[in-house]
Amino acid sequence: MTADTTASSRGNVLTLALSQALMLSAIVLAMALAAILGAMLAPDRGLATLPVAAMVIGTAIASLPASAFMRRRGRRPGFLLGALLGVAGSALCALALYESSFGTFVVGHFLLGSYQGFANYYRFAAVEAAGAGEASRAISLVVAGGVVAAFVGPQLAVWGRDWIGGQIFLGSYLAQGALSLAALLVLSRLRLPRVDVGQGGSARPLREILGQPALRVSIFGAAVGYAVMIMVMTATPLAILGCGLPESNVTPVIQWHVVGMFAPSFVTGTLIKRYGAPRIMQIGFVLLIGQVGLALSGSAFLHFLSALVFLGVGWNFAFIGGTALLTQAYRPAEQLKVQAVNEFAIFGLVAVATLSAGWLYDRFGWASLNLAVLPLLVAALIAVIGIERRLLRTGSVA
Repeated sequence: MTADTTASSRGNVLTLALSQALMLSAIVLAMALAAILGAMLAPDRGLATLPVAAMVIGTAIASLPASAFMRRRGRRPGFLLGALLGVAGSALCALALYESSFGTFVVGHFLLGSYQGFANYYRFAAVEAAGAGEASRAISLVVAGGVVAAFVGPQLAVWGRDWIGGQIFLGSYLAQGALSLAALLVLSRLRLPRVDVGQGGSARPLREILGQPALRVSIFGAAVGYAVMIMVMTATPLAILGCGLPESNVTPVIQWHVVGMFAPSFVTGTLIKRYGAPRIMQIGFVLLIGQVGLALSGSAFLHFLSALVFLGVGWNFAFIGGTALLTQAYRPAEQLKVQAVNEFAIFGLVAVATLSAGWLYDRFGWASLNLAVLPLLVAALIAVIGIERRLLRTGSVA
């Protein structure tokens, strides 16, 4: 690799990391506000988390057409289209708050989720820019862009609360739209080589690809880690308020949760290279199980804060480890369709988790919601331990 090529590769990865930071700042802002505003706008408090669920459903549904679009037109046009969907989603959410329309609020969040559906391919684009040898580090660097989101997203939510007189949080969603516009400008500088699947060797049938145990475990592990994280995080603002804590406690809890999600990314790639993706995924699931214990131990501010930090770090190890394991299970010619299946599977399960979060919390409470995720976490931990042993027996790299 020449010096010019290396510089271009680093520039692309940094551009993708900055775009990730802008996108996630917009998504985190929505996560901090959607359930609370949903409870205010919804005809039934059990529907409070429907806007968050719509956002996750948008991510799942967009993942397949996003992959197909980028296969035909390239990564950059796809990423630009995604950012435009983000602008439209923010505008609709602002309009919904102005008109007190729950339905419009839900649709706006669906478009925000569609933006994320396109943007979730940033980490795969980073692998293409950096090369297979630096895959785990490139993924980690792009995901680490979310550290910025931990501070920008919740803070914009607070700052924008009263920007528009008499329209609570409308200014927050206008600021969110500005983040997507900034992402458009950043992404316009992206210069990635077009993915040519025809040069990556022959592609196997999808059934044969999915028959690989390592690939199935990578998808299952990442999906469970993400679904548990989003379910608990979605219900947390409602639980904080439901325990009688002040609204001001929501922002720092979500903020430090997001720090936990993304700050470890600066070292996660190095840890994966040293210990293997399955081992890092196992640590992630142990931390996620630990989060359940912390959540059940009390309802003070520090209980919520510590549980959500564990939730974030556990997600980071499970999700990045799963993504790294996935990239080792397909050929270059198979990458786009496998990535599409991966994203759809993950966010399909995440959508179910988000849809059930508000209902579980409203009907059964915070403790029951946390207990409900334990069987999935234990199953994922057992699956990852099994695949590590299998890979060690066969001498495969993991």
